[in-house]
Amino acid sequence: MKLVKHHHLKPIIFLCQFFLIATLIIACHSTTINTSTNTNNNDCIQKYDSNTDYFPNKIQITHATGFAVEYHKHYKTVTIKNPWQNANTKLKFQYVLVQCGTPTPKGFNQAQVITVPINSIVSLSTTHLPHLAKLGVVDKLIGISNTKQVNTPDVVERIKAGKVTQIGDNSNVDIEEVLELNPDLVTTFGTGNSQTNSYTKLTEAGLKVGINSEYMEDTPLGRSEWLKFTALFFNKDEQAQKIFSEIANKYERVAQKAKSVKNRPTVFVGFNFKGTWYMPGGKSYLAKYLADAGANYLWSDDKSSGSLPLSFEVVLERAANADYWLNFSQSWKKLKDLVAEDNRYADFKAVKTGNLYNNNARVNENGGNDYWESGISNPDIVLSDLMKILHPEILPNRKLFYYHKVN
Repeated sequence: MKLVKHHHLKPIIFLCQFFLIATLIIACHSTTINTSTNTNNNDCIQKYDSNTDYFPNKIQITHATGFAVEYHKHYKTVTIKNPWQNANTKLKFQYVLVQCGTPTPKGFNQAQVITVPINSIVSLSTTHLPHLAKLGVVDKLIGISNTKQVNTPDVVERIKAGKVTQIGDNSNVDIEEVLELNPDLVTTFGTGNSQTNSYTKLTEAGLKVGINSEYMEDTPLGRSEWLKFTALFFNKDEQAQKIFSEIANKYERVAQKAKSVKNRPTVFVGFNFKGTWYMPGGKSYLAKYLADAGANYLWSDDKSSGSLPLSFEVVLERAANADYWLNFSQSWKKLKDLVAEDNRYADFKAVKTGNLYNNNARVNENGGNDYWESGISNPDIVLSDLMKILHPEILPNRKLFYYHKVN
């Protein structure tokens, strides 16, 4: 039998070989180059160059002590130093943020590796929402813990448009709902208590989870600087550096005005709750606020940064003649409310003189207090409020924003 040469099959065989080789190249390439299905392709590096610094604008941390960032050419490592009170120092909360389209670095087995910039986020704390607004990335928000508590205008609009899903609070997160949303990142806060902490459940479900421990910071500017933590995931490093620098400069300018005051009025805060009066320690962020506002905080001699559990009698003994009483129960709307709850409150001079100011001037219809939301991101405004209360002559034209007088 004579063999027939099928010359017309050669192009087909060649094409098959070409596609096979191309498929192998793509398969090999995908094992070394970091991409994300949720990341906009426009943000990905199309041609990786190992000599290029993909993060030329770097964040510098000046006030926060709870996190650190280290830059490499195509990735950055973020380390959380103190995730919650009395945290095990052996626990290492580290994130490796890899520029989309570049190789995943080796040697970070215990860290969470996240492709940046992220394109979707779920937040389990309203304190993170002002970060998104300041950075211009509210459109990336797809889920929050409680839609009714929100005050940040851009986020409220997104909720009204039906673009944000409610997924439950930190201790009762709907994991299935979050998995369905499939966010690039979930930001939460740690408590160290497995009963109230969603971190473990979320990570075990395979989600990328960022611990924001701003509440552990001892200064207002330290808390505010966690804006930069959020920015790192969006590659908004340059914007965050600029925004925070402006906030810090405004804060320092207001604080500078109080340094020359001769009269520093005496102040106490808090209220008696179920037999205990929790007074912020002398090294707490609130004590720092009051010092910078030109106050004589009556517990400033204390060396702790947490709250001091005191009896009513101990507080009355020291604060009976204090000039001002600030930050008390959110439920007290008028002077008569606090006296009705406990007639001993009438013994304080601040009650008699009417020098009562509370930080709940901005509360939405569902009880969400903006002081605890945007106030953390705007310490300069909070400080200006306190200055207006304690030294009205320094800021004569200012109107209170987060605070109001209780009559």
